[in-house]
Amino acid sequence: MHILHIVRKDQERGLALMGAMIVSLILVLVSMTLLDLLWRESLSAHAGEKAALAQQLADAAGEMVVGWFHAPHTVPNGLSAVMAKRLVTADGIPTYFNEEGRSQFVGTAGQPDVELNASNPMDDQVLNDPDSGAFKLMRGSGTVRMLKIYAPSRPGLLCTVEVTVETRHPIPFHQSLRMELEAIELPPLRAGIQSGKVLRMISDGWSISGVHWGSVAVGTDLVIRRIEDIPGHNPSAAITGASYGESLVREDRWLQMWIGGRVVATDQLQSDLENPTLPAHVHDQQQPSPGVRLDRWNYDELKHTAMRFGTYYAIDQEGYLYQDGVIEPGKGVTPDAVFGSQRVGDLRGLIFVDTLDGTAPHGDNLGTVRLDAPYFEGVAVIQGHVLFGPTSVGYRLNAQPPSVNEGESVPLNGVHLNGVLYAAGDITVSRAARVYGAVIAEGNLVSSDTEATLEVWQNEDLSRSLYRGIPLVHRAPGTWSVRY
Repeated sequence: MHILHIVRKDQERGLALMGAMIVSLILVLVSMTLLDLLWRESLSAHAGEKAALAQQLADAAGEMVVGWFHAPHTVPNGLSAVMAKRLVTADGIPTYFNEEGRSQFVGTAGQPDVELNASNPMDDQVLNDPDSGAFKLMRGSGTVRMLKIYAPSRPGLLCTVEVTVETRHPIPFHQSLRMELEAIELPPLRAGIQSGKVLRMISDGWSISGVHWGSVAVGTDLVIRRIEDIPGHNPSAAITGASYGESLVREDRWLQMWIGGRVVATDQLQSDLENPTLPAHVHDQQQPSPGVRLDRWNYDELKHTAMRFGTYYAIDQEGYLYQDGVIEPGKGVTPDAVFGSQRVGDLRGLIFVDTLDGTAPHGDNLGTVRLDAPYFEGVAVIQGHVLFGPTSVGYRLNAQPPSVNEGESVPLNGVHLNGVLYAAGDITVSRAARVYGAVIAEGNLVSSDTEATLEVWQNEDLSRSLYRGIPLVHRAPGTWSVRY
Protein backbone atom coordinates (compact mmCIF):
# COMPACT_ATOMS: atom_id res chain seq x y z
CA MET A 1 0.00 0.00 0.00
CA HIS A 2 2.80 2.34 0.88
CA ILE A 3 4.42 1.76 -2.51
CA LEU A 4 1.08 2.39 -4.28
CA HIS A 5 0.69 5.69 -2.38
CA ILE A 6 4.14 6.81 -3.52
CA VAL A 7 3.33 5.98 -7.13
CA ARG A 8 0.11 7.99 -6.96
CA LYS A 9 2.01 10.98 -5.52
CA ASP A 10 4.52 10.79 -8.38
CA GLN A 11 1.70 10.61 -10.92
CA GLU A 12 0.01 13.66 -9.40
CA ARG A 13 3.27 15.61 -9.48
CA GLY A 14 3.82 14.59 -13.10
CA LEU A 15 0.35 15.67 -14.06
CA ALA A 16 0.80 19.01 -12.27
CA LEU A 17 4.16 19.55 -13.96
CA MET A 18 2.67 18.67 -17.35
CA GLY A 19 -0.24 21.05 -16.73
CA ALA A 20 2.18 23.81 -15.78
CA MET A 21 4.19 23.16 -18.91
CA ILE A 22 1.04 23.25 -21.07
CA VAL A 23 -0.05 26.54 -19.46
CA SER A 24 3.42 27.99 -20.00
CA LEU A 25 3.37 26.85 -23.61
CA ILE A 26 -0.04 28.43 -24.12
CA LEU A 27 1.17 31.69 -22.57
CA VAL A 28 4.23 31.65 -24.83
CA LEU A 29 2.06 31.03 -27.88
CA VAL A 30 -0.35 33.80 -26.86
CA SER A 31 2.56 36.19 -26.29
CA MET A 32 4.08 35.32 -29.64
CA THR A 33 0.71 35.80 -31.31
CA LEU A 34 0.26 39.20 -29.66
CA LEU A 35 3.78 40.25 -30.64
CA ASP A 36 3.13 39.08 -34.20
CA LEU A 37 -0.14 41.03 -34.29
CA LEU A 38 1.53 44.12 -32.87
CA TRP A 39 4.36 43.81 -35.40
CA ARG A 40 1.94 43.34 -38.27
CA GLU A 41 -0.19 46.24 -37.05
CA SER A 42 2.92 48.40 -36.81
CA LEU A 43 3.88 47.42 -40.36
CA SER A 44 0.33 48.09 -41.52
CA ALA A 45 0.25 51.47 -39.81
CA HIS A 46 3.64 52.37 -41.26
CA ALA A 47 2.53 51.24 -44.72
CA GLY A 48 -0.68 53.23 -44.26
CA GLU A 49 1.33 56.33 -43.39
CA LYS A 50 3.51 55.85 -46.46
CA ALA A 51 0.45 55.28 -48.66
CA ALA A 52 -1.27 58.38 -47.27
CA LEU A 53 1.85 60.49 -47.83
CA ALA A 54 2.28 59.11 -51.34
CA GLN A 55 -1.35 59.86 -52.16
CA GLN A 56 -0.98 63.42 -50.88
CA LEU A 57 2.13 63.89 -53.00
CA ALA A 58 0.39 62.51 -56.07
CA ASP A 59 -2.59 64.79 -55.44
CA ALA A 60 -0.27 67.77 -55.05
CA ALA A 61 1.53 66.91 -58.29
CA GLY A 62 -1.80 66.68 -60.12
CA GLU A 63 -2.89 70.07 -58.79
CA MET A 64 0.41 71.58 -59.91
CA VAL A 65 -0.37 70.36 -63.43
CA VAL A 66 -3.77 72.10 -63.14
CA GLY A 67 -1.87 75.24 -62.17
CA TRP A 68 0.07 75.13 -65.44
CA PHE A 69 -3.13 75.97 -67.32
CA HIS A 70 -3.71 79.04 -65.13
CA ALA A 71 -0.10 80.29 -65.10
CA PRO A 72 1.59 79.54 -68.44
CA HIS A 73 4.95 80.85 -67.18
CA THR A 74 5.12 77.85 -64.82
CA VAL A 75 4.88 75.27 -67.63
CA PRO A 76 8.15 73.28 -67.96
CA ASN A 77 10.43 74.08 -70.86
CA GLY A 78 9.41 72.26 -74.00
CA LEU A 79 5.76 71.78 -73.00
CA SER A 80 4.43 75.31 -73.57
CA ALA A 81 3.32 74.61 -77.14
CA VAL A 82 1.50 71.43 -76.07
CA MET A 83 -0.28 73.04 -73.09
CA ALA A 84 -1.34 76.25 -74.87
CA LYS A 85 -4.65 76.55 -76.70
CA ARG A 86 -3.92 75.26 -80.20
CA LEU A 87 -7.34 75.50 -81.86
CA VAL A 88 -9.31 78.58 -82.95
CA THR A 89 -13.05 79.31 -82.94
CA ALA A 90 -14.94 80.77 -85.89
CA ASP A 91 -14.48 84.18 -84.24
CA GLY A 92 -10.72 83.74 -84.12
CA ILE A 93 -10.57 83.06 -80.37
CA PRO A 94 -8.04 80.45 -79.17
CA THR A 95 -9.67 77.35 -77.69
CA TYR A 96 -8.91 73.83 -76.45
CA PHE A 97 -11.85 72.29 -78.34
CA ASN A 98 -12.95 71.74 -81.92
CA GLU A 99 -16.47 72.34 -83.21
CA GLU A 100 -17.59 68.90 -81.98
CA GLY A 101 -16.38 69.66 -78.46
CA ARG A 102 -13.39 67.32 -78.69
CA SER A 103 -10.21 68.32 -76.94
CA GLN A 104 -6.90 69.17 -78.59
CA PHE A 105 -5.38 66.41 -76.43
CA VAL A 106 -5.74 63.27 -78.54
CA GLY A 107 -3.11 60.85 -77.19
CA THR A 108 -3.61 57.57 -75.35
CA ALA A 109 -2.12 56.11 -72.18
CA GLY A 110 0.31 54.18 -74.39
CA GLN A 111 1.10 57.14 -76.63
CA PRO A 112 0.30 60.27 -74.59
CA ASP A 113 0.51 63.89 -75.70
CA VAL A 114 2.93 64.52 -72.83
CA GLU A 115 5.15 61.88 -71.20
CA LEU A 116 7.97 62.58 -68.74
CA ASN A 117 9.71 59.55 -67.23
CA ALA A 118 12.25 60.09 -64.42
CA SER A 119 14.21 57.04 -65.53
CA ASN A 120 15.35 59.28 -68.39
CA PRO A 121 17.95 61.72 -66.95
CA MET A 122 16.70 64.62 -69.06
CA ASP A 123 13.09 64.06 -68.00
CA ASP A 124 14.20 63.65 -64.39
CA GLN A 125 15.81 67.06 -64.56
CA VAL A 126 12.61 68.61 -65.93
CA LEU A 127 10.58 66.92 -63.21
CA ASN A 128 12.77 66.94 -60.10
CA ASP A 129 15.83 69.18 -60.51
CA PRO A 130 16.25 70.98 -57.14
CA ASP A 131 16.73 74.34 -58.86
CA SER A 132 14.57 74.25 -61.99
CA GLY A 133 12.39 71.11 -61.76
CA ALA A 134 8.65 71.48 -62.21
CA PHE A 135 8.08 69.65 -58.90
CA LYS A 136 11.12 70.90 -56.99
CA LEU A 137 8.94 72.00 -54.06
CA MET A 138 8.09 68.33 -53.38
CA ARG A 139 11.67 67.11 -53.08
CA GLY A 140 11.62 67.17 -49.29
CA SER A 141 8.99 64.40 -49.29
CA GLY A 142 9.37 62.62 -52.60
CA THR A 143 9.80 62.83 -56.36
CA VAL A 144 7.63 62.49 -59.45
CA ARG A 145 8.61 59.38 -61.39
CA MET A 146 6.14 59.56 -64.27
CA LEU A 147 3.79 62.16 -65.74
CA LYS A 148 1.41 61.57 -68.63
CA ILE A 149 -1.19 63.85 -70.20
CA TYR A 150 -3.49 62.47 -72.87
CA ALA A 151 -7.04 62.52 -74.23
CA PRO A 152 -10.06 62.48 -71.89
CA SER A 153 -12.51 59.60 -71.81
CA ARG A 154 -15.38 61.59 -73.29
CA PRO A 155 -16.05 64.76 -75.34
CA GLY A 156 -16.39 67.95 -73.33
CA LEU A 157 -13.52 67.15 -70.96
CA LEU A 158 -10.05 68.58 -71.49
CA CYS A 159 -7.51 65.83 -70.76
CA THR A 160 -6.42 62.94 -68.55
CA VAL A 161 -3.54 63.45 -66.11
CA GLU A 162 -1.68 60.41 -64.81
CA VAL A 163 1.05 60.91 -62.22
CA THR A 164 3.29 58.48 -60.32
CA VAL A 165 5.27 59.57 -57.26
CA GLU A 166 7.88 57.99 -55.00
CA THR A 167 8.09 58.91 -51.34
CA ARG A 168 11.41 59.47 -49.58
CA HIS A 169 11.67 56.54 -47.13
CA PRO A 170 14.35 53.94 -46.46
CA ILE A 171 12.11 51.69 -48.53
CA PRO A 172 10.63 53.78 -51.43
CA PHE A 173 6.85 53.69 -51.79
CA HIS A 174 5.17 54.33 -55.15
CA GLN A 175 1.69 55.70 -55.77
CA SER A 176 -0.02 56.37 -59.10
CA LEU A 177 -3.17 58.45 -59.56
CA ARG A 178 -5.28 59.32 -62.56
CA MET A 179 -7.79 62.13 -63.00
CA GLU A 180 -9.49 64.01 -65.80
CA LEU A 181 -9.68 67.77 -66.16
CA GLU A 182 -12.52 70.00 -67.24
CA ALA A 183 -12.14 73.50 -68.72
CA ILE A 184 -14.26 76.64 -68.56
CA GLU A 185 -13.64 78.70 -71.67
CA LEU A 186 -14.37 82.37 -71.06
CA PRO A 187 -13.69 84.63 -74.04
CA PRO A 188 -10.61 86.85 -73.76
CA LEU A 189 -10.79 90.57 -73.14
CA ARG A 190 -8.52 92.12 -75.74
CA ALA A 191 -8.94 95.81 -74.85
CA GLY A 192 -8.56 97.59 -71.53
CA ILE A 193 -11.61 99.78 -72.13
CA GLN A 194 -14.51 98.70 -74.32
CA SER A 195 -17.77 100.53 -74.97
CA GLY A 196 -20.43 98.97 -77.17
CA LYS A 197 -21.87 102.41 -77.89
CA VAL A 198 -20.48 105.85 -76.98
CA LEU A 199 -17.33 106.49 -74.97
CA ARG A 200 -17.48 109.96 -73.42
CA MET A 201 -15.14 110.94 -70.58
CA ILE A 202 -14.90 114.75 -70.35
CA SER A 203 -13.32 116.28 -67.25
CA ASP A 204 -11.89 119.69 -66.35
CA GLY A 205 -8.40 118.46 -67.18
CA TRP A 206 -7.46 116.05 -69.96
CA SER A 207 -10.65 114.70 -71.37
CA ILE A 208 -10.24 111.09 -72.36
CA SER A 209 -10.28 107.85 -70.47
CA GLY A 210 -6.71 106.64 -70.37
CA VAL A 211 -5.54 103.15 -71.24
CA HIS A 212 -1.99 101.99 -70.57
CA TRP A 213 -0.40 98.77 -71.86
CA GLY A 214 -3.28 98.01 -74.23
CA SER A 215 -6.06 99.34 -76.44
CA VAL A 216 -9.48 101.01 -76.52
CA ALA A 217 -12.50 99.72 -78.49
CA VAL A 218 -15.58 101.91 -79.08
CA GLY A 219 -18.70 100.75 -80.91
CA THR A 220 -19.88 104.19 -82.07
CA ASP A 221 -18.40 107.62 -81.21
CA LEU A 222 -15.53 108.77 -79.02
CA VAL A 223 -16.35 112.15 -77.46
CA ILE A 224 -13.50 114.29 -76.07
CA ARG A 225 -12.64 117.97 -75.67
CA ARG A 226 -9.58 118.19 -77.89
CA ILE A 227 -7.72 115.90 -80.27
CA GLU A 228 -4.58 116.76 -78.30
CA ASP A 229 -6.03 114.97 -75.27
CA ILE A 230 -5.48 111.58 -76.92
CA PRO A 231 -2.36 109.92 -75.45
CA GLY A 232 0.34 109.18 -77.98
CA HIS A 233 1.74 105.86 -79.12
CA ASN A 234 5.50 105.46 -78.77
CA PRO A 235 7.16 102.02 -78.94
CA SER A 236 9.99 103.40 -76.81
CA ALA A 237 7.85 105.03 -74.12
CA ALA A 238 8.90 104.43 -70.54
CA ILE A 239 7.07 101.63 -68.70
CA THR A 240 5.92 103.20 -65.45
CA GLY A 241 2.94 103.27 -63.16
CA ALA A 242 2.43 107.01 -63.63
CA SER A 243 -0.98 108.13 -64.82
CA TYR A 244 -1.41 110.34 -67.88
CA GLY A 245 -2.49 113.18 -65.62
CA GLU A 246 0.84 112.96 -63.76
CA SER A 247 3.03 112.75 -66.88
CA LEU A 248 4.53 115.63 -68.82
CA VAL A 249 4.40 113.47 -71.95
CA ARG A 250 1.26 111.35 -72.29
CA GLU A 251 2.29 108.30 -74.32
CA ASP A 252 2.29 104.51 -74.17
CA ARG A 253 4.03 101.63 -75.96
CA TRP A 254 0.92 99.58 -76.70
CA LEU A 255 -1.96 102.04 -77.05
CA GLN A 256 -4.26 101.56 -80.06
CA MET A 257 -7.77 103.00 -80.41
CA TRP A 258 -10.45 101.39 -82.56
CA ILE A 259 -13.59 103.49 -83.04
CA GLY A 260 -16.67 102.43 -84.95
CA GLY A 261 -17.91 105.97 -85.56
CA ARG A 262 -16.27 109.38 -85.32
CA VAL A 263 -13.99 111.19 -82.93
CA VAL A 264 -16.03 114.15 -81.67
CA ALA A 265 -13.91 116.91 -80.12
CA THR A 266 -16.32 119.33 -78.41
CA ASP A 267 -13.83 122.21 -78.03
CA GLN A 268 -12.43 122.10 -81.57
CA LEU A 269 -13.45 124.61 -84.22
CA GLN A 270 -16.24 123.39 -86.47
CA SER A 271 -13.95 123.61 -89.49
CA ASP A 272 -11.48 121.27 -87.80
CA LEU A 273 -14.23 118.79 -86.96
CA GLU A 274 -15.10 118.03 -90.57
CA ASN A 275 -11.81 116.29 -91.28
CA PRO A 276 -9.91 116.04 -88.00
CA THR A 277 -6.28 115.03 -88.21
CA LEU A 278 -5.97 111.99 -85.98
CA PRO A 279 -2.85 110.26 -84.71
CA ALA A 280 -1.89 107.12 -86.63
CA HIS A 281 -2.86 104.84 -83.73
CA VAL A 282 -6.46 106.16 -83.69
CA HIS A 283 -8.57 104.21 -86.18
CA ASP A 284 -12.01 105.82 -86.62
CA GLN A 285 -15.07 105.02 -88.78
CA GLN A 286 -14.51 101.28 -88.54
CA GLN A 287 -18.22 100.42 -88.68
CA PRO A 288 -19.69 98.67 -90.55
CA SER A 289 -16.48 97.60 -92.24
CA PRO A 290 -14.04 96.23 -91.22
CA GLY A 291 -15.76 96.52 -87.86
CA VAL A 292 -14.63 96.98 -84.27
CA ARG A 293 -13.70 93.87 -82.31
CA LEU A 294 -15.79 94.01 -79.13
CA ASP A 295 -15.58 91.15 -76.64
CA ARG A 296 -18.93 89.93 -75.33
CA TRP A 297 -19.54 87.27 -72.71
CA ASN A 298 -22.41 84.83 -73.02
CA TYR A 299 -25.11 85.41 -70.40
CA ASP A 300 -26.05 81.77 -69.83
CA GLU A 301 -22.45 80.53 -69.65
CA LEU A 302 -21.41 83.22 -67.16
CA LYS A 303 -24.48 82.59 -65.01
CA HIS A 304 -23.82 78.85 -64.94
CA THR A 305 -20.14 79.41 -64.12
CA ALA A 306 -21.00 81.76 -61.26
CA MET A 307 -23.45 79.29 -59.77
CA ARG A 308 -20.75 76.58 -59.79
CA PHE A 309 -17.57 78.45 -58.99
CA GLY A 310 -18.46 82.01 -58.01
CA THR A 311 -21.20 83.95 -56.28
CA TYR A 312 -24.62 84.59 -57.81
CA TYR A 313 -26.92 87.46 -56.81
CA ALA A 314 -30.37 88.62 -57.75
CA ILE A 315 -31.14 92.36 -57.64
CA ASP A 316 -34.24 94.39 -56.80
CA GLN A 317 -35.39 97.77 -58.09
CA GLU A 318 -33.56 99.62 -55.28
CA GLY A 319 -30.22 97.99 -56.11
CA TYR A 320 -30.02 95.62 -53.13
CA LEU A 321 -28.47 92.21 -53.79
CA TYR A 322 -29.68 88.76 -52.72
CA GLN A 323 -27.29 85.82 -52.70
CA ASP A 324 -28.37 82.65 -54.53
CA GLY A 325 -31.19 84.54 -56.22
CA VAL A 326 -33.81 84.46 -53.44
CA ILE A 327 -35.32 87.93 -52.98
CA GLU A 328 -36.78 88.35 -49.50
CA PRO A 329 -37.80 91.79 -48.22
CA GLY A 330 -35.36 93.15 -45.65
CA LYS A 331 -32.62 90.61 -46.42
CA GLY A 332 -30.87 92.39 -49.28
CA VAL A 333 -27.30 93.62 -48.95
CA THR A 334 -25.60 96.65 -50.46
CA PRO A 335 -23.18 96.27 -53.38
CA ASP A 336 -20.38 97.69 -51.19
CA ALA A 337 -20.83 94.77 -48.79
CA VAL A 338 -20.50 92.35 -51.71
CA PHE A 339 -17.73 93.99 -53.71
CA GLY A 340 -15.66 95.61 -50.95
CA SER A 341 -12.25 93.91 -50.71
CA GLN A 342 -10.53 94.78 -47.45
CA ARG A 343 -6.96 94.76 -48.78
CA VAL A 344 -4.82 93.81 -51.76
CA GLY A 345 -5.06 90.03 -52.00
CA ASP A 346 -8.65 89.86 -50.70
CA LEU A 347 -9.82 88.19 -53.91
CA ARG A 348 -13.61 87.96 -54.26
CA GLY A 349 -13.58 85.75 -57.36
CA LEU A 350 -16.42 85.81 -59.89
CA ILE A 351 -19.48 87.82 -58.76
CA PHE A 352 -22.50 87.68 -61.08
CA VAL A 353 -25.44 90.07 -60.58
CA ASP A 354 -28.47 89.04 -62.61
CA THR A 355 -31.12 91.08 -64.39
CA LEU A 356 -34.30 92.15 -62.58
CA ASP A 357 -36.27 89.17 -63.89
CA GLY A 358 -33.47 86.59 -64.11
CA THR A 359 -33.57 86.31 -67.90
CA ALA A 360 -31.09 87.40 -70.55
CA PRO A 361 -30.59 91.20 -70.57
CA HIS A 362 -32.74 93.43 -72.75
CA GLY A 363 -33.78 97.06 -72.50
CA ASP A 364 -36.47 96.68 -69.84
CA ASN A 365 -34.95 94.30 -67.29
CA LEU A 366 -31.68 95.99 -66.34
CA GLY A 367 -31.13 96.94 -62.72
CA THR A 368 -28.53 99.41 -61.47
CA VAL A 369 -25.58 98.57 -59.22
CA ARG A 370 -23.82 101.38 -57.37
CA LEU A 371 -20.14 100.56 -56.80
CA ASP A 372 -18.69 102.95 -54.23
CA ALA A 373 -16.39 100.45 -52.51
CA PRO A 374 -12.84 101.81 -52.06
CA TYR A 375 -11.32 98.67 -53.59
CA PHE A 376 -12.53 95.54 -55.37
CA GLU A 377 -10.42 92.57 -56.45
CA GLY A 378 -12.11 90.01 -58.67
CA VAL A 379 -14.37 89.71 -61.71
CA ALA A 380 -17.66 91.63 -61.52
CA VAL A 381 -20.25 90.68 -64.13
CA ILE A 382 -23.28 93.01 -63.86
CA GLN A 383 -26.28 92.21 -66.04
CA GLY A 384 -27.44 95.80 -65.83
CA HIS A 385 -26.13 99.35 -65.40
CA VAL A 386 -23.27 100.41 -63.12
CA LEU A 387 -22.60 103.67 -61.28
CA PHE A 388 -18.85 103.52 -60.59
CA GLY A 389 -17.58 105.99 -57.99
CA PRO A 390 -14.84 104.69 -55.64
CA THR A 391 -14.77 106.63 -52.36
CA SER A 392 -11.06 106.47 -51.47
CA VAL A 393 -7.60 107.11 -52.85
CA GLY A 394 -7.23 103.40 -53.68
CA TYR A 395 -4.48 100.88 -52.95
CA ARG A 396 -0.92 100.29 -54.07
CA LEU A 397 -0.19 97.04 -55.90
CA ASN A 398 2.36 95.51 -58.24
CA ALA A 399 1.29 95.00 -61.85
CA GLN A 400 2.74 92.98 -64.73
CA PRO A 401 3.23 94.96 -67.97
CA PRO A 402 3.04 93.11 -71.31
CA SER A 403 6.11 91.39 -72.69
CA VAL A 404 8.07 91.85 -69.46
CA ASN A 405 9.73 88.92 -67.72
CA GLU A 406 7.63 87.30 -65.01
CA GLY A 407 8.37 88.89 -61.66
CA GLU A 408 9.50 92.24 -63.09
CA SER A 409 6.46 94.14 -61.91
CA VAL A 410 5.62 97.83 -61.86
CA PRO A 411 4.04 99.49 -58.81
CA LEU A 412 0.67 101.16 -59.35
CA ASN A 413 -0.70 103.66 -56.86
CA GLY A 414 -4.31 104.48 -56.09
CA VAL A 415 -5.90 101.40 -57.70
CA HIS A 416 -9.61 100.93 -57.01
CA LEU A 417 -10.32 97.81 -59.06
CA ASN A 418 -7.96 94.90 -59.67
CA GLY A 419 -9.70 92.66 -62.16
CA VAL A 420 -12.69 93.11 -64.45
CA LEU A 421 -15.81 95.26 -64.40
CA TYR A 422 -18.25 94.03 -67.05
CA ALA A 423 -21.73 95.54 -67.53
CA ALA A 424 -24.47 94.47 -69.93
CA GLY A 425 -25.77 98.06 -69.83
CA ASP A 426 -24.12 101.43 -69.27
CA ILE A 427 -21.22 102.27 -66.96
CA THR A 428 -21.26 105.80 -65.54
CA VAL A 429 -18.10 106.98 -63.77
CA SER A 430 -18.81 109.57 -61.08
CA ARG A 431 -15.37 109.93 -59.43
CA ALA A 432 -11.75 109.45 -60.42
CA ALA A 433 -11.12 105.70 -60.77
CA ARG A 434 -8.03 103.64 -61.51
CA VAL A 435 -8.17 100.04 -62.68
CA TYR A 436 -5.65 97.27 -63.24
CA GLY A 437 -7.48 94.92 -65.61
CA ALA A 438 -10.35 95.91 -67.90
CA VAL A 439 -13.63 97.84 -67.94
CA ILE A 440 -16.30 96.68 -70.40
CA ALA A 441 -19.71 98.24 -71.08
CA GLU A 442 -22.00 96.77 -73.71
CA GLY A 443 -23.83 100.11 -73.61
CA ASN A 444 -22.34 103.57 -73.10
CA LEU A 445 -19.29 104.34 -70.99
CA VAL A 446 -19.52 107.94 -69.77
CA SER A 447 -18.57 110.31 -66.97
CA SER A 448 -21.18 112.17 -64.92
CA ASP A 449 -18.91 114.76 -63.34
CA THR A 450 -16.09 117.02 -64.47
CA GLU A 451 -13.90 115.48 -61.72
CA ALA A 452 -14.52 111.96 -62.97
CA THR A 453 -11.75 110.19 -64.89
CA LEU A 454 -11.14 106.55 -65.71
CA GLU A 455 -7.63 105.23 -66.14
CA VAL A 456 -6.93 101.57 -66.89
CA TRP A 457 -3.68 99.61 -66.94
CA GLN A 458 -4.61 96.62 -69.09
CA ASN A 459 -3.73 93.20 -67.65
CA GLU A 460 -2.33 91.08 -70.47
CA ASP A 461 -3.52 87.88 -68.78
CA LEU A 462 -7.10 88.81 -69.70
CA SER A 463 -6.24 88.65 -73.40
CA ARG A 464 -5.27 85.00 -72.80
CA SER A 465 -8.53 84.21 -70.95
CA LEU A 466 -6.73 83.98 -67.61
CA TYR A 467 -8.99 85.29 -64.84
CA ARG A 468 -7.86 85.23 -61.22
CA GLY A 469 -10.35 83.65 -58.87
CA ILE A 470 -12.05 81.52 -61.54
CA PRO A 471 -10.94 77.84 -61.81
CA LEU A 472 -10.74 77.83 -65.60
CA VAL A 473 -9.31 74.30 -65.48
CA HIS A 474 -10.29 71.98 -62.64
CA ARG A 475 -10.67 68.32 -61.72
CA ALA A 476 -13.80 66.83 -63.28
CA PRO A 477 -16.08 65.27 -60.62
CA GLY A 478 -15.94 61.48 -60.39
CA THR A 479 -12.77 61.05 -62.44
CA TRP A 480 -10.17 60.65 -59.68
CA SER A 481 -8.84 57.11 -59.18
CA VAL A 482 -5.87 55.25 -57.66
CA ARG A 483 -4.07 53.05 -60.16
CA TYR A 484 -1.74 51.30 -57.68
